[in-house]
Parts: sequence; structure tokens; C-alpha cells
Amino acid sequence: MALIMPAADKAVMGERAALVAELGRLLPADAVISAASALGPYECDALTAYVQRPLAVVLPRTTAEVSAVLALCHRRKVKVVPRGAGTSLSGGALPLEDGIVLSLARFNRILDIDLANRCLTAQPGVTNLALTKAVEADGFFYAPDPSSQIACTIGGNVAENSGGVHCLKYGLTTHNLLGLEMVLIDGTVIRLGGGKALDGPGYDLLGVITGSEGLLGVVTEVTVRLTPKPQGIGALLAGFDTVEAAGAAVGAIIGAGIVPGGIEMMDSLAINAAEDFCHPGYPREAAALLIVELDGPAGEVEAQMDEVAALLNAAGARSLRRTRDDAERLGFWAGRKSAFPAVGRISPDYLCMDGTIPRARLSEILTKIAELSAHYGLRCANVFHAGDGNLHPLILYDANIPGELDKAEAFGADILRACVAVGGVLTGEHGVGIEKRDLMGEMFDETDLAVQQRLKCAFDPAGLLNPGKVFPVLHRCAELGRLHVSGGKLRFPELPRF
Repeated sequence: MALIMPAADKAVMGERAALVAELGRLLPADAVISAASALGPYECDALTAYVQRPLAVVLPRTTAEVSAVLALCHRRKVKVVPRGAGTSLSGGALPLEDGIVLSLARFNRILDIDLANRCLTAQPGVTNLALTKAVEADGFFYAPDPSSQIACTIGGNVAENSGGVHCLKYGLTTHNLLGLEMVLIDGTVIRLGGGKALDGPGYDLLGVITGSEGLLGVVTEVTVRLTPKPQGIGALLAGFDTVEAAGAAVGAIIGAGIVPGGIEMMDSLAINAAEDFCHPGYPREAAALLIVELDGPAGEVEAQMDEVAALLNAAGARSLRRTRDDAERLGFWAGRKSAFPAVGRISPDYLCMDGTIPRARLSEILTKIAELSAHYGLRCANVFHAGDGNLHPLILYDANIPGELDKAEAFGADILRACVAVGGVLTGEHGVGIEKRDLMGEMFDETDLAVQQRLKCAFDPAGLLNPGKVFPVLHRCAELGRLHVSGGKLRFPELPRF
């Protein structure tokens, strides 16, 4: 007997076919992906516990094409999920079954390098590391350097306000961004920021867009600040018998008025995983290690290296190494930069959390993480941007064991609650996405969230851009007109999990 498709399903299929056909008229044939067999690579980002295949994927090459696609989606009320390299760890690029993914992968050109004004303009699909590679021969670099910098893109960095190991001294993406071009949901193209100037008049909309996680528009061009390479640079690698002693050493360095280029901490599990993975020469017997990098005028760096060495020894360092050359310094960093893949070798799965705390509460939070690890029966490897209190606990689990993913997520949520309880925040650089969406109430009450959603409504009244991310409760924009938050709430459905 032949199966009869319900009329409603036929209508949906017809609407999808019509949309794909119209996208095909706007873009080249190879820029629209709709076959189910070809959508797999786009079904998740680096938060691989959640998967969902989109209706279609588009890969435009020009701002005009992005504008045309968004205008079409606006007219048809089709949801759009912008996507960079897919390295997001918070589910920010998780697709929607009834929406399209707009990939910026083909926006991969550096458009202008202006050394006189110390700035560079690039399309959003250019990788973070490529920015530095383009100018390092001329004595410059792009300062924010996430661990995924070889793969993550500058557009994604803007969406998440990414940081990296050098953000203590040089700041996050927001501190190194001069201007951008962005397309609104109705296809309107706008420019924000001062461009090559340090600042522009009016509201700081550039600051609003940075870290907005694709909820307000699609960035198609970015102008970033370039930083001159320092004359001198050196690093120290110190091992400690306890994480508490290492945390106290961080406070002592900052308290002495020294601002290193970066201060990173790793605990014993992360140390040994990294040593097995790439052999950076880390002290296996240490409970914690610190990497402290100093840069600036050569004479100043040498003096500060002596001062920091004395502070580390006074804090109880059991081992201490100073770099003799740049190759050794890069070796120190190799293990830290490889911490995530290194931990991936010792566990079938892991969740990489991201919270930020006041530096003075570091020891307290590490103790709490150890208690939670024992409570949930799951190992946790810790790596931190210790100088600015940005934690990255890696919770190890096995998705093949029933219930372990649930335990890992509960463990991670408790870590983030603890961060907020000591005066910290839910994220330092990974964003909220879907991972922390339902924890936003730990930091904000309903009025706070409603005010933030009103801003979303100003840019995207129909809620078509990356819906389901960041906010735990969905309000229709009309309900937010007077900040009335007691009615009309619609909770998002359960997310599809792997």
C-alpha cells in the first residue's frame, strides 16, 4: 500500500523546496547546500553533544549576496544561524531544523593592511592566526589569541568577544576592534565604529555588536587594531605543590604592579596530558604550573623576569625555569595551546566550561571544583587564563555510558553557579549560546533579561537571527514594549542531543 503524506507535511516540503529554489536564484549553484547527505558537517559546532541538521546551508561570497539572502529570509520569516569556523564551544552555531545556516567560510580575504595607522581590514572568515601572519614580518601582531586561533575566524571572535592567553595585557576582541560592516536581517548594510580612527561619534554600537553571538546581524567586514611586536620577551615556567600556592603566586605578581603579557595555570591532570601529547618539558610531579610571559623594552623585561622569579620562589615554587631563547618560550606555550586536544586523548568526551572569577577567589573555586569532581565521580582537568580569572575546567566523561553526559552538564552548571556566587560571571570568552542559556537567571533577573531582549528586538523584531540562543525565556517583541515580563512566556523546546 502506498503511503500518503499528510497535507500539512506536503505544504512544509513545498515551502522548503520553494525557499531552496529562490536561494538558488540568488547565489551560485555551489553556494546552496540542501541535500540531506551534505548537511552533516553543519549539524553542530564544537559543542558536539547537541546536533541538528538545518533546512539548508548557504555560502555567499559578497556582502551583496549576504544582503540578498537575509532580505529573502526576512520576507519569508525564515530563521538564520550565522556560522564562522564552527569552533564555538557554547553551541552558538547549532542549526535549526526550520532555518538555514549562513556560513561565512568564503569570506576569507584580507582586504587592507595599513601599518601607518596600525590597523588591518579583513573579511570575517579569515582565521585569527592569519591576521598576525600577514603583518609579523613588518613587526606587528594581532593580540587576542584564542587557543583555537589556527582555526577560529575573526568574525566568530567578534561574535563571542574572544580572548586568549595574552588578553590580560592586551585585552579581548572588543579592545582591539576599530570598526565593522554588518548586514541587518532585512538586508540593510551598515558600518559601525570609527574605521581607522580610534573612535566614532554616537552610541557605542560597535561595543553592542561585539559579543552579541549572531543575534543582531551578520558581520561581513572587520577592521582590527595591530600591536607592535615588543622589543624584548621572555617567560618563566614554575611548578607548585598545590594549586592554592600557584593561585597565591598569581595574586602576588599582579599585586606587585606587574602586568605580564599572560599568566596561565594548569593543574596536574592537564600538565601530564600535555606532556604526553607534545612533550613541552612540564614538571610532571607538580600539582600546578604557571606560565608567566613578560614583554616590553628589553632591559625592562630582564628586570621584571628577576622580580617575578623572586615572587614565584617566595610563593613556594618547587621548580622554576626561565627561557633562554624564543624557541624555548614557544615550547612553554606549546603544551598550554595544546591542552584541549591533549585532554581529548585521555577521555572519550569532555565538556570545556568557561567562567570568570575575581583572582582573589581562585583557590576557593579550585577547591569547589575538586569537591564537585568527587561528588559527580568525574575527572576534571583545569586550565586557566589565571591573570584575569578566566577558568576553563575540562570535565571528562564518556557519552557511551548512560547518564554520564547529564552528570557532566550538571557538574559544569554547578561550577558556573559557584563562579557567579563569588562575584564572577558565566562566561569569559566562549559566549552563552545554548550551553549557559538556562543559567542566565543566576546572574540576571527577569527585568534585566527583558531589557537585553529589547535590544535584540530593535535589531531583529521577528526574532529570526540565531533564535534559541542566550535567553532562557522567549518573549515576543510586542510583549517587551513596557518591560512587562509577567505574561506570554514561551520556553524553548528541548534541544536535540547526540
